[in-house]
Amino acid sequence: MKSHLDISRRAALGAVAAAAALAIPGGRLFAQAAWPSKPIRLVLGYAPGGGSDVMARAIGQPVTDSLGQSVIVDNKPGASGNIATTEVARAAPDGYTFLLAPTTQVTANPYIYSMSINPRTELMPVAGLGRFPHYLVTRQGLPFKTVKELVEYGRANPGKLTYAVTGVGASPHLVAEAFLAAAGISAVQVGYRGSGPALLAMLASEVDFVMDPGVAAPHVQSGKLNMLAVASDKRTALFPQVPTFIESGMPTMEFDAWVGVWAPAGTPAAVIARMGSAISSALGTAGVKTRYSALSAEALYMDANRFQALIDREEKEYSALIKRLNIKL
Repeated sequence: MKSHLDISRRAALGAVAAAAALAIPGGRLFAQAAWPSKPIRLVLGYAPGGGSDVMARAIGQPVTDSLGQSVIVDNKPGASGNIATTEVARAAPDGYTFLLAPTTQVTANPYIYSMSINPRTELMPVAGLGRFPHYLVTRQGLPFKTVKELVEYGRANPGKLTYAVTGVGASPHLVAEAFLAAAGISAVQVGYRGSGPALLAMLASEVDFVMDPGVAAPHVQSGKLNMLAVASDKRTALFPQVPTFIESGMPTMEFDAWVGVWAPAGTPAAVIARMGSAISSALGTAGVKTRYSALSAEALYMDANRFQALIDREEKEYSALIKRLNIKL
């Protein structure tokens, strides 16, 4: 039979071991067993109203329901998302700060900007949310209604056209540059802090066209804006009457935009897995699918490994495009 002293000694040693587990990296699993115990911040690098903002807010409530803590969308616009990327990369890897962004913030921005962090090593993928197409949308009052007519106008009026950019290196900018190069025309670039502000500029006739991620859909349907083509491999269900660029004679114009979630490097694997599971469940709900469909976006969950493979492929494609077109600030 063990003495009272032996039992007391064992209890004391157990308490010391538990305290040590909380103080060393290996003890994170114990320390974070109750994750999440407070609200979670989903940082977004663009102004409210854009495609990725709508996608973020759509999953916010169902992820909140899954995790039992509020998910707060925190817009930090500026520098094509680099402000948000940097903030998340430098945040504590405790599972309470995540980045939701178009993949170009990680795959394209490092090839255009001088960044103070390296998103490839200082962020880790959590999940892919889905994709959306880019539409060529023009303002009212212009003398063209098709891609062919726009190209003809641009060639006859070099430098007269203007187009909205939602951040240098953002996918709408890269797609617009690819279009101009394929068409052999030039246009004046006008910058905005996201697709929402760019849409307002289009409605005010401040610029002639934009590569829109779907937020202009209601205004196209009401006749306030025109839609000439979609940069995807097929027509969309939302606008079946709008041809693809491929159908319009531009076979290289196929660019879907992907959106996903990252965490600071070092975030525990258990937190990544649980957050990914909550996102997967959210993307399967009817409400999220409906809101994504209104953007012509497709809710498509990818776990961290599949999402990383997509990022690797896209980085190769966009870095080559940036080099070929000599895209700079």
